Amino acid sequence: MPQSIQTKHLDEVIQNHTHDMTGKVVAITGTTSGTGYVCAREMAKLGAEVILLNRASARSESSLSQLKDEVPFGTFVSVECDLQDFESVRTAADVIKTSYPTLDVLCNNAGVMAMPDQATKDGYDVQMQTNCLSHFLLTKELFSLLKESSEGRIVNHTSQARLGPPLEEKYFQQRGGDLGGDGTDEENNNFSGPRWKRYRQTKLANCAFTYGLINRLEKAGINNIKVLLAHPGLAATQLQVTTAKTGGMEKDSDLMTRAQSAEDGALGIIRCCADPNVETGDFYGPDGWKGFPGKLTPEDSLSDPENIRINWEGCEAAVGKFLT
Repeated sequence: MPQSIQTKHLDEVIQNHTHDMTGKVVAITGTTSGTGYVCAREMAKLGAEVILLNRASARSESSLSQLKDEVPFGTFVSVECDLQDFESVRTAADVIKTSYPTLDVLCNNAGVMAMPDQATKDGYDVQMQTNCLSHFLLTKELFSLLKESSEGRIVNHTSQARLGPPLEEKYFQQRGGDLGGDGTDEENNNFSGPRWKRYRQTKLANCAFTYGLINRLEKAGINNIKVLLAHPGLAATQLQVTTAKTGGMEKDSDLMTRAQSAEDGALGIIRCCADPNVETGDFYGPDGWKGFPGKLTPEDSLSDPENIRINWEGCEAAVGKFLT
């Protein structure tokens, strides 16, 4: 993986596609590195109070210290939140609800990729719970605070992996460890096989959650919350390193030689969080693997009624009804 990649588009996005966030409260999952770290840093620079939602670890402590060094005038609040544990997610939401009357932005950024076929303590696939089910739960639990904002935003993060087969109900069920195994080395190095299918399901699920939630808010007459979607393209982040460690891909794959920086990869979610001109349903990211994070036309599969049904029913079966 390239050690140093030039960031090309950060300054333009910050200057032309964000606004002053003073007085805003922004919660972001997965801020210890990569796109979440960059988003947290830039939101603080714009004046927001930033809630950092991460598992307790030396990495989370180190990244918090680094954020404070980079943005000494910024306000960062660390709240422990393990997305592989529903109880931890509920506890994190309770902490936020006790501390804040309003939440302006929830950025569901965190994710894992091509992990082994393992169950969480709750019995679900580790990728589906981390990337999708727990973000659905977190959004559900914090929805009352988002409703109190004059313009709440829910930002979901997908990827190019959304462009795969339709959703299947089994991936949302308590079948962790029984969803195809880990695949062969050849499959993993070619980004195919069961690990990558499970990952693709989660990234399409993030899209179905986005457009399914939009439908429900419209039916409920809730118009002060914007639901938005972004993708990072191919960005060089800790995600690839973690995947390589668990056997999901080659650490120094040829593909990663074509990656953009983590900063450029974060620009889609940054626009969703802070661009004054976004509208609900907007989808931001590069047109392909890398480039400027423009407004994209969502593929039909992202709002397909059957994909939305499977996602919504699967998520609610796992974590409870989403009451608007």
